[in-house]
Amino acid sequence: MEQWLIADEANLAYFNQLKKIWDESRQLASTTTVDENKAWQKFQKKIHTAPVRSTGLRWMRIAAAIFVFVGIGTLAYWLINNRVENVVVVAQERVLVDTLPDASRVIINKGSSLSYPSKFKDGTRQVALNGEAFFNVQPDKSKPFIVTVNDVQVTVVGTSFNIKSINGNTEVIVESGTVKVTRGNKSIELTRNEKLLVKVSDSLLKEEAVVDRLYKYYRTKEFVCDDTPLWKLVEVINEAYHSNVVIGNPALKDMSITTTFHNESLDQVLNVISMTFDIKVIKEGDTIILK
Repeated sequence: MEQWLIADEANLAYFNQLKKIWDESRQLASTTTVDENKAWQKFQKKIHTAPVRSTGLRWMRIAAAIFVFVGIGTLAYWLINNRVENVVVVAQERVLVDTLPDASRVIINKGSSLSYPSKFKDGTRQVALNGEAFFNVQPDKSKPFIVTVNDVQVTVVGTSFNIKSINGNTEVIVESGTVKVTRGNKSIELTRNEKLLVKVSDSLLKEEAVVDRLYKYYRTKEFVCDDTPLWKLVEVINEAYHSNVVIGNPALKDMSITTTFHNESLDQVLNVISMTFDIKVIKEGDTIILK
């Protein structure tokens, strides 16, 4: 009941109105000086009917009680079926797949969380993201789908896209459909195979072409490298394995690699990198150095 009341000011106003009627009716019942039996007999005489029996009055009281009971039950049923709760899904040590109230699907990366209402109301479908997730949104032109992350809003009708929060920066990658990204009073539209990185320190909104598929690793369990620079692969490796791999030789950073890793261990990935570039993999405590 409390959650329903705070969900919308209109709910609180409606409740207060019902409560006022209820309280005033109780007060009226307790202070009235009307003799119900005498009033009833007077009414009977006016319509020229036989005097009412005591059982008739008793049944009227029972009927009134039933009416009140049904009324309260109807109100309770309406409140229960129209309540809106806030759902929070947290992916801690593993990737989670969730289905939203509109049948849209979302894949939430490890260390991320998503919150949304148990029912989408008031003409929009609003969710809040912390971390990274992939959305496959069900089309509904009457209810735009809005994702809030950091100070950015991503608005769609029906599409699929990836959103990632990186140290306060926001990256949006579109796989299908059209996505509108808004920050402050600036907006930009992205289409399939386009991405945008909204930086904390920069108000510029400029789309770019998607040049690799590494961002999909937490969904596909694959690292797909297509002429990918080593620094980019190392960046994703550290995210995926929670490792601390560093490139000890600056000359190696922009060297490219083309291969696909299929759900392999960190040691297997590092072994392939070592053989590809003919370099050494040195482990010093929790740090892994490529040189």
